[in-house]
Amino acid sequence: MRGLFSTVVVLLLALMMVTTEAGKNKKEKGAKGAKGGTSDCAEWRYGNCAPSNGDCGVGVREGTCNDQTRKLKCKVPCNWKKDFGADCKYKFGTWGECDAATGSKNRSGTLKKALYNAECLPTIQVSKPCPAKTKTKTKGKKGRGKEN
Repeated sequence: MRGLFSTVVVLLLALMMVTTEAGKNKKEKGAKGAKGGTSDCAEWRYGNCAPSNGDCGVGVREGTCNDQTRKLKCKVPCNWKKDFGADCKYKFGTWGECDAATGSKNRSGTLKKALYNAECLPTIQVSKPCPAKTKTKTKGKKGRGKEN
């Protein structure tokens, strides 16, 4: 019985070591493929992310450096602002008051980060329609506590 138990333990240890090595090899391959091998080029230029289907979703971004080209997988969010692109990240202030003449409210944003050396405006203005009706909360008790 003791011999059977020790054999099972040794087999389990061997199995764990084999799966650990296989995991390491897979990670190393993934890291090498993501980097694209060794390259002496330091000034990569990347284009915009072009979705495979429609306006948004998974797509490809092409990078060039000297005579080398590289394609990277990318994703365009489906709620992106087409005016300034998905690669320009802005910090926005609060929404302004509703303008009755235009029926919209505005806010401005300052450039926080430009991904992949994208050409972005330093500040932008965005607007959205005003809500049709403002909701008011009632201060009455509805279903709270027990009534005596």
